[in-house]
Amino acid sequence: MQRTTPRFALATLPALLALISFPVLAQNAATNSSTSSTNNAQQETKLPEVQVVGAAEQKYVTKISSTATKTDTLLRDTPQAITVITKELMKDQAMQSMADAIRYVPGVVTAQGEGNRDTAVFRGNASTSDFFIDGIRDDVQYYRDFYNIESVEALKGSNAMIFGRGGSGGIINRVSKQAQWTPIREASITLGSWNNRRATADVGQAINQDLAFRVTGMVENSDSFRDGVNIKRAGINPTFAIRAGQNTSVVLGYEHFNDERVADRGIPSFQGKPLVVGNSVFFGNASLSPTTSKVDALSANIDHDFGNGVSLRNRTRYADYDKFYQNVFPGAVNSTATSVAISAYNQDTQRKNFFNQTDVTFDVVAVGVKHKILTGIEIGQQTTDNLRQTGYFPAVGANATSINVAITKPYADGVTFRQSTTDANNHSVAKNMAVYVQDQIEFSPQWQAILGLRYDNFDIDFTNKRTAQKLENTDTPISPRVGLVYKPITEMSLYASYSLAFAPRAGEQLSSLTVTNQAFDPEKFKNIEVGAKWDVAKDLTLSAAVYQLDRSNVAITDPSDSTKTILVDGQRSQGVELAVSGKLSSAWSIMGGYAYQDATITRTQSATAKAGAKLAQVPTHSASIWNRYDLNSQWGVAAGVVYRGAIYPSTDNLVMLPGFTRVDAALYYAWDKHVQLQLNVENITDKTYYAAAHSNNNITPGSPRAVRLGLHFKY
Repeated sequence: MQRTTPRFALATLPALLALISFPVLAQNAATNSSTSSTNNAQQETKLPEVQVVGAAEQKYVTKISSTATKTDTLLRDTPQAITVITKELMKDQAMQSMADAIRYVPGVVTAQGEGNRDTAVFRGNASTSDFFIDGIRDDVQYYRDFYNIESVEALKGSNAMIFGRGGSGGIINRVSKQAQWTPIREASITLGSWNNRRATADVGQAINQDLAFRVTGMVENSDSFRDGVNIKRAGINPTFAIRAGQNTSVVLGYEHFNDERVADRGIPSFQGKPLVVGNSVFFGNASLSPTTSKVDALSANIDHDFGNGVSLRNRTRYADYDKFYQNVFPGAVNSTATSVAISAYNQDTQRKNFFNQTDVTFDVVAVGVKHKILTGIEIGQQTTDNLRQTGYFPAVGANATSINVAITKPYADGVTFRQSTTDANNHSVAKNMAVYVQDQIEFSPQWQAILGLRYDNFDIDFTNKRTAQKLENTDTPISPRVGLVYKPITEMSLYASYSLAFAPRAGEQLSSLTVTNQAFDPEKFKNIEVGAKWDVAKDLTLSAAVYQLDRSNVAITDPSDSTKTILVDGQRSQGVELAVSGKLSSAWSIMGGYAYQDATITRTQSATAKAGAKLAQVPTHSASIWNRYDLNSQWGVAAGVVYRGAIYPSTDNLVMLPGFTRVDAALYYAWDKHVQLQLNVENITDKTYYAAAHSNNNITPGSPRAVRLGLHFKY
C-alpha cells in the first residue's frame, strides 16, 4: 500500500484553549494593593481570587500540572481527563508498584506483563511503553518504583501532540522528587506478610543560597505468596539544584536503579475459567525464571525567565537500560485437567535513550484576546539490541519446545536455551525530531481554548542480525489537538476536545518492523471527548468525561486475496469516567472513581480477533474509593474498596476472569510530630480473585490478605 500524506480538517474544528497565569496575577495583585488610594479611585482592577494551598492541606487533590500542556495550567482548565495520584495517597496506601496506583485511575487497568514489566491498558489499548518521567519517555519494559516520585499522573486519550509516538489511549507520567532549599529529613521502614522488607530515605537541604541537594534511596528484599517468587531491588537518586543567576535555575540528577525478581506468569485456564488451584502454585520453574533490570539515567533541567512573559525551558535525559528476563511458564491444560503444557524462552534487551526538549513560552494580547504561546522542539535517539532464545526440553526431544507435566506437580526441569530460526536478534536505531506549537487562548473569563499541532520525523534503521537483512522506515505524522473550555462559574469548566496519536510500524518496543509492514502508514488513534470539572471547594474536585476512541490503519489480511494486506478501521472504545478527590471535611480525605467502558473490535482481523469481540483486559464496569478519616491529631483510620468487572484475557473471548470486589483498610498513629506508625491491610476479607492476565493461560491470582507495618520518621 502506498504511503499517503495525512490531512486534517483543522478548519472544521473549534480552535481553542485557555489558562490563567497565577504567578503573574499574584504579582499584579501585589502591585495593585500598593497603589495609592487616589489611583484606585481612578481605576479599579478586579482580579480573580488566588488561593495557595499546600500539599499537606490538599492531601489527595492537585490543582495545577504542567504535564498535559507543558505550561503550568489549572487541571480544571485542561480539556482532558487527568488523574493525579499524590504522594500523600501513595504513602497512606503504602503503594509499592505501578499496579497499586492504577487501581485508583478510572479508565485504566493493569495487565500482567508476563511477570516482568509494567503494562497498562488505557481505554482498551495495552501498552508497555507509554510511561514517562518528568515528561520524558521512559519506555523500556521493567517495573518502576515510587521511592523517588512526588506524584503519578495519568493522562487519558490520545496524547501525541505533547508526547509524540504512542500515547494511543493515554500515558502515565511520574513526577520526580527534586532538590529544593527547604530542608527534608524522612525515612521509613516497612515490614509485612511474606517477608516484605523495605526501607526508604529522603534527605535534602540547601548548601548555600545558590546550591541545594537532595538524595532519595530505597532497598527492598521481599518474598511473595506465590511459591518461589521473590523481589530484590534498590535505587538511589541524587539531585542538585543550582541558582545560576537571578532568572536561571538548573537541576541535575542521576538515578541508579536495580530490580531482580522472578518472572511469574500465573496459572492457566480450564473450560473458560481460571484453573481451580491453590493461589500459591507456581506453574513452570521459579528458579529458572529470573528477571533483572538495571537503569542508569542522567537528567539536566534548565529554566530561564527572560521577563515580559517570555521563558525558556530545556530538558535533557540520557538513560542506559539493561533488561533480561527468562520464564518457564504454563500453556494449555489438557481436556481432563490432569496435565499442563510448559514452555520457556528468554530475552535480553539493551537500550540507550537520549532525549532533549526545548520549549519557549510567551504571552501575547491581540485584539483584546490573551494568548499563551508554546513553541518547542524535541530530538531523540534510541539504540536497541534484542536477543531472544527459545527453551527446549531434551527429555521430550531434541527440538521439543514444550513439555506436559502433571497438574499436581506443575514444574519443568532440564530446559536448555538456544535460538530458533525465528527468534529475534535485532539491532535498531530510532531517531526522532519533532517541532510543535500550542496556543492557549483566553477569549473571556468564561471561554478558553487550546490549539496545538506537532510534526514528527520518526526514522528507524532496523537490522536482523540472523539474516543480515536491513530495513528502513520513516514516518512523518502530524498530530493535532484542539479543545474548548466554557466556565459558567470560576470553579467549574465544561470542555470538548479532539486529539490524534500515531503508532509506528516498528512497534512500541521498536522491534516489529518487517518487509511486509514497513511501507504502511502508522496506526492512528482518534480521541473525541467531552467532560466537566468542578472544584467544589478549595480542596475537593469532581470530574466527569465521556469519550470515543477509534483505532484505524490496522493491518489485516485482505479477505478477498490472502496474498495482500490492507489497512482498516479496527476497534472502537466508548466510555464514561467519573472521579472525586480531595477533602469532604478537615478530617476526611477521599479518592475515588468509576469507569464504564465498551471496547470492541469493529473489523475481523484474524481468527482470534473477530468483529464484535470485546477487547482484552477491559472491564465494562470498574470502580474504586478510598477514605481516610483523622480521629484526632494522633489517630487516623482508612478504608478502601476496589471493584473490577469481568474481563477477557484475550480478544478470542474464550476465557473470562470473574469480577471481584476487594476491601482494604489502614490505621495511622502519630507518636509525635517526628514518628508515625502505619498499618495497612490489603484484601481484608481474604477474598479469592484474579488480579490480571497476559493471555488465556497466564492469569495472576490476587494476593490473599496481606499486612504491612510501616514506621515513618520525619525531622
